[in-house]
Amino acid sequence: MNFVRLICGLFLSIAVGLTPAFSQDKRVSLTPLSTLYDYHLIETDSQTPISLANLVKKLADKDVIFIGEFHGNHAIHLFQAQLQARLYQQTPHQVLSMEQFNRDQQTILNRYLDSEIGEKTLIKEAPTWSNYAGSYRPVIEFAKRHFIPVVAANAPANTVRCVGRLGKNYLKKLADSDLQYIPSNPFYSDPAYQAQFEQFMQAGKASHKRSSQSNNSYFAQLLRDNSMAESINSAYQQSPNSQILHLNGAFHSNSGLGTVAALKHRNPKLNIAIISPVSQKQLDHPHIELSDLKLGDYLLIVPAQPDDYVQAAKRRAAMKAMFENAKSKPCL
Repeated sequence: MNFVRLICGLFLSIAVGLTPAFSQDKRVSLTPLSTLYDYHLIETDSQTPISLANLVKKLADKDVIFIGEFHGNHAIHLFQAQLQARLYQQTPHQVLSMEQFNRDQQTILNRYLDSEIGEKTLIKEAPTWSNYAGSYRPVIEFAKRHFIPVVAANAPANTVRCVGRLGKNYLKKLADSDLQYIPSNPFYSDPAYQAQFEQFMQAGKASHKRSSQSNNSYFAQLLRDNSMAESINSAYQQSPNSQILHLNGAFHSNSGLGTVAALKHRNPKLNIAIISPVSQKQLDHPHIELSDLKLGDYLLIVPAQPDDYVQAAKRRAAMKAMFENAKSKPCL
């Protein structure tokens, strides 16, 4: 599952490190990460560690808070649940927005939040991501218990997949019932984001040169970003006194690009904070690089997940199976 989400969600997983002083040529270790649930928080402006309690205070005036994640990293999911609860204590008018639910799943998600259906029905009929129970159940249950609205923010999965296969003109084939889930200006893009996307694809050896297919993959990414941005902005317009907590893969929000840039394009007045994760393989000596300070307003230092595959042949086989499964699903 982790490998598939890495490819589909296109989040940036970089193993990096930190120092309280952040000198150009020296890295000072943080305290060890003892378990896979441990994490450290860093405020990038001051370049110093910050406690969860102080982070919550710093976020008091924010309209929208982005938490970038590595899907399935339980230190991040623990942090998400803890931050959600602390922010609610401080600002009870809260909205939870999620990449992990698509716009066409809003009705069934609402039915679950209203206790009209059980969790197994939600998981099967939405359907939810395969890691729902272990990763997103805590934030959904907190929202349900406290009557917090949850926004299914992402673009419909089938539409994203078909745009990735056939290109942006695929949207012209959609029926009105499907077009209702498509955002205005669905392919708005920041030039810096495109360069970052292409670099990611090349680093993953998914594309060695620009092609129509790589362009289509980028259009699919933009459709996700602009769908989430419009969903967040709509939620803000409906509840301007609420604080919106948005969860998405780190690539969608790192460095203020992706969904963040699309949201600012729609509403430049929003006061936004970005929390970006940084992965650590050396748990005894966690640290970050100077360049990681550009990822967000705050850094979430977390243990790396185990490698999905060590052998290249098995990795290639998994990728092949994933792409063949996607191709087997029809487009209009």
